[in-house]
Amino acid sequence: MNTLDSGSSDQSLVILQSLICLLREKNLLSRADIEGLCEKVTMRATQAERDPLPCSLETARAAAGEMARIGEHIGKHYGGKHRRG
Repeated sequence: MNTLDSGSSDQSLVILQSLICLLREKNLLSRADIEGLCEKVTMRATQAERDPLPCSLETARAAAGEMARIGEHIGKHYGGKHRRG
């Protein structure tokens, strides 16, 4: 059985979502940090062919969408200051 099946992937996603929320709750990550992370994930999706850590374009796009969703949830739930632009 492949250890990277969808069930394992779903489990990893739940763990990472929970970790990001926990770090925000403890003020170890700011809203600005999360916005920066969203930008980095999006950049990987838009420049997948030049990414030093290769992944499939489809996976990178899905990750960018998920990160945006997490960022939106955390912004609504925990608030905080946005990044200066």
